[in-house]
Amino acid sequence: MTKSPTNLDHAAATRAEESIRAELISFAIGEEQYGVHIMAVREIKGWSEINHLPGQPQFVRGVLNLRGVMVPIIDLRCRFGGGLTEATPLHVVIIVQIGDRQIGLLADRVLDIVAFESAQVQPVPTVVRNGRAMFLSGLLTVDAGMIALIDLSHLLDARIEAEAA
Repeated sequence: MTKSPTNLDHAAATRAEESIRAELISFAIGEEQYGVHIMAVREIKGWSEINHLPGQPQFVRGVLNLRGVMVPIIDLRCRFGGGLTEATPLHVVIIVQIGDRQIGLLADRVLDIVAFESAQVQPVPTVVRNGRAMFLSGLLTVDAGMIALIDLSHLLDARIEAEAA
């Protein structure tokens, strides 16, 4: 009795399902590299003047009118505890979709599109769950260093703000 090739095909398919290929947009904030899944990115645009809103957290720089849609702009450096970004025309805003909302992420510069296997993503090692670690979903090692993957759903989570305070 010989082994059926379908058993081998099934095993290979199972391994392939366990490690799904994905792509991310990598960008820099200072010397650190971060990334967001490419499917969440709607567009990338240069920094332009925004309208400030009173009573918002410091990391919310204001809103940008993007073709009739008011898009809040999050200063990632500030959100991660590094102080306000002194935005210049060289900075970029990465427009991402979080649920049914569009949010702009202020970053220093876009670096690359990176393809990876989901199995390559390592958990964020934490001793105490605070600071930047609360906003990260994993770490990806690449030739140019390490990319911290941003968990977009946590960027605007008020419970995280309360825990950090």
